[in-house]
Amino acid sequence: MKILIINPPHLSIGSRMPNEHLPPLGLLSIGGPLIDAGHTVQLLDADYSNMKQSEIVSRTIAHKPDLILLGHSGSTSAQPIINEITQSVRQKDPSIQIIVGGVFPTYHWQEILETQSQIDYIVCGEGEAIALDLITALDFNLPLEEVEGIAFRMNGVVMKTLPASTLKDWDEYRVGWELMGDYHYTYWGKKKAVVYQFSRGCPYPCTYCGQSLFWKRFRTRDPQKAADEIEMLHLQYGIQVINFADENPSSNPREWKAFLEALIAKNLNLILVGSIRADNIVRDADFLHLYKKAGFERFLLGVESYDEVVLEKIKKAGTVSKDREAIQLLRKHNILSMATYVVGFGEETSRDFYNSLRQLLAYDPDQVQMLYVTPHKWTPYYDDVKDAEIILTDQRKWDYKHQVLKTKHLKPWMVILYVKFMEVIMQTRPKALKRLLFHKEARIRSAMRWYTSIGRRVWMWELYQFFFVTKLTKEHIKMSSFWK
Repeated sequence: MKILIINPPHLSIGSRMPNEHLPPLGLLSIGGPLIDAGHTVQLLDADYSNMKQSEIVSRTIAHKPDLILLGHSGSTSAQPIINEITQSVRQKDPSIQIIVGGVFPTYHWQEILETQSQIDYIVCGEGEAIALDLITALDFNLPLEEVEGIAFRMNGVVMKTLPASTLKDWDEYRVGWELMGDYHYTYWGKKKAVVYQFSRGCPYPCTYCGQSLFWKRFRTRDPQKAADEIEMLHLQYGIQVINFADENPSSNPREWKAFLEALIAKNLNLILVGSIRADNIVRDADFLHLYKKAGFERFLLGVESYDEVVLEKIKKAGTVSKDREAIQLLRKHNILSMATYVVGFGEETSRDFYNSLRQLLAYDPDQVQMLYVTPHKWTPYYDDVKDAEIILTDQRKWDYKHQVLKTKHLKPWMVILYVKFMEVIMQTRPKALKRLLFHKEARIRSAMRWYTSIGRRVWMWELYQFFFVTKLTKEHIKMSSFWK
């Protein structure tokens, strides 16, 4: 079959502000098995150039595919855009079959199929095997009800088949890196880059995160095969930066250490960045030198809140002391720490923002990222806030950078000003400026300058968007009513 995979344009800061883009790993992962099965597959990365929907549709029609497959890593906020694109495609050419996948469609399959008649099939869950089985069934006219992990309409009735099994041998399904084609994907200051996964899932039960639910169980790649693939990306595609998409790649310390050692043996001089749990950094204190030697330059640490009660409520399973120790250990090994702090887990007051700033200053991270809690319906956290009111009904902006939940004690304009003030303090404090200007490693100085330059643009953009563009609702809409 002739298949066009579409990465839709996205409104998020990560898509629009850095002037740099990373390839859509999830879609490439779906494409690889389809290519190996003999299908003709092409990627249209509309997010790369913020392509207008009219051009996406015209290029899709001109390509004359048998079917199109759409998805995006910003799954919740991308769905309205996917709806619009697929509606236009169906109007122009009703013969093209339409498949959608991702986290949001996996859990909202019934809502989507009941309201979006142009979408024919939804891949629910881990997509490599499911998408291949579905397209094989369509190609050979096999019974769809026997394909596990899909949702579709049968005789006008929306139905979902039995859940698909978790991939036992993840290495059997290769990523279709060749689909990157002529797209010049860059990160970390215009360096050629890709997104990569060493692990899937997370063994921790944080209530606001759906990783453990979507991936079902934690797994890692074979350490040596992963190192070999990264070597191939470096030698064949000229990749300089690997951005790990894992929630926490080090959950299995034995496999993680084996991977670091296998990568070090390649001597590739790569730049690696990713996310990790602070307590795992503390756990691995004895071999953090391997992190550095493998090429890691920055880790994102989800510290989330200063309040131990809040951390316990959301089952973060972390502590303030370990967060601080992890940052100190990373600094000792010349690895940058980015602390993410989430607004909205509690009914914050001005005093809470003051305490949060004090805590962040005590942590002394190299960089900070302020986010807003975004309650997804499939997470346990949703049950805690389903009766809370929302202030933002534009689903396209449910991207962790816009306030969604109404706060009891503070107006939204107060919240954003507190957040922006905290960012200024954290990034312009003397310690941060000293590292920015005089860090002993030139590569680290360059990385911090790159992040600071983007941060300035984002800071202004968020304020402009809030006060002049974003429309907050004045209606009293409960979360449960929004997700009917």
